[in-house]
Amino acid sequence: MRVLGSLVAVAGALLLAACAAGAEEGDRFPTSEDYGPEVMQRVSFTAGVPEEWRISALRTPERPDAAWKVVILTGTPSWSEYWAPTIAAAPENREIMVADRPGFAESEPQTAVRELATQAEALAPMLEARPGQRVVLLGQSFGAPLAALMAARHPDKVHAIVLVSPFFGDRGPTARRLIGAGSFVRPLLPRDLRNSITELTSQSDQLPEVWTALRGLEQPLVFVHGDSDSFVPLAASERIAAEYGHTLIEVPGGDHFLNACCVTPLWDAIEQAIAEAEGRESADPPASEPASQAALP
Repeated sequence: MRVLGSLVAVAGALLLAACAAGAEEGDRFPTSEDYGPEVMQRVSFTAGVPEEWRISALRTPERPDAAWKVVILTGTPSWSEYWAPTIAAAPENREIMVADRPGFAESEPQTAVRELATQAEALAPMLEARPGQRVVLLGQSFGAPLAALMAARHPDKVHAIVLVSPFFGDRGPTARRLIGAGSFVRPLLPRDLRNSITELTSQSDQLPEVWTALRGLEQPLVFVHGDSDSFVPLAASERIAAEYGHTLIEVPGGDHFLNACCVTPLWDAIEQAIAEAEGRESADPPASEPASQAALP
């Protein structure tokens, strides 16, 4: 019993430390309570699936001059509060929204949602934007395969993609310890940690659909990965980005949680994806003039 209790403590500590990574020892990680409503607000929306779960999210207030909206699909456990510093750093001409994914924090249901495609559709309402506003979709860690599926299913609503420390099954040493210990004591873990382990152990069988989606994406896509990531090795992103012909930005000293350690390079990557999308549009040839006008001197 003593050994089992120790394993529970280890698994819980690993997951909690993972989400709190980047905060100085003894410091409380900044959350939405540290910022006023003019910076970010807690909202909710109805999931885009028949179950109509209530999904909780943080977002900036509407900004009429924001030409781009950044939609974030978090890793696991999915706690939007750990993205508060990233939201606070958003430029004035950008809107940003990040949800507690289904099964976590203030979002329904209480159980884990194992199916990646279901999660992608549940969160699809986040892609709604004002006329003329475009969306850059960011998937972090476990959220990266969800972003690939969502972008493939809604290509008219996703105009650029950023994959941050993406987890497509490649496990670094910390991830191996976390998943191994957590799987052993999963029934005894608190709800969010239990659902996190369930997600992680259910992912591999669904990756073929993710690879198909990733292969078919036509939007500009930027990978960003820290070179000190012990959860997902940088080599995994290097391999995938090279295979699919996408930009890779390496963050020196960055760990798995760039939203905690490296907010400025993270926003630089977002702006890189936006620039690639806008550059692609400006490079498109203009429509041909009518023959009668083309003949005029």
